[in-house]
Amino acid sequence: MKTKFSVVFASVVFVLAIFVGLSFAAETAYIDVFPVEAMTLIDSTPDIIIIDVSPAYAKGHLPKAVNYYLGDGSLDKAIPTLDKDRTYLVYCHVDSVAILGAQKLVDAGFTKVYRLKGNYSAWVAAGYPTEK
Repeated sequence: MKTKFSVVFASVVFVLAIFVGLSFAAETAYIDVFPVEAMTLIDSTPDIIIIDVSPAYAKGHLPKAVNYYLGDGSLDKAIPTLDKDRTYLVYCHVDSVAILGAQKLVDAGFTKVYRLKGNYSAWVAAGYPTEK
């Protein structure tokens, strides 16, 4: 038989567990940034690492970007070698791949992860420089 105290205690513990879980999830998420915000981030973070997770890197990419193509496992292989204290900007040519790439970094314990909203095409449309 449950007492009033045990029901209240269980409820409080449940609510706290949810709150702590949501707080942890919020702290371990990547942040979406529009191209103008990404450019500001790049300009203000000299040691930022820009990761292109697409197979189209050779056709054009953000300046100084490195290519860890998600589809061939390159990003998974690179993650253990990356510095978790650095800031990362992840993008692709499609949202689903960029989202998955950014989330992989977050899941691996990286805390300063940004995703370029609109991806490469939004960067180009904003008139920002690219490299080939």
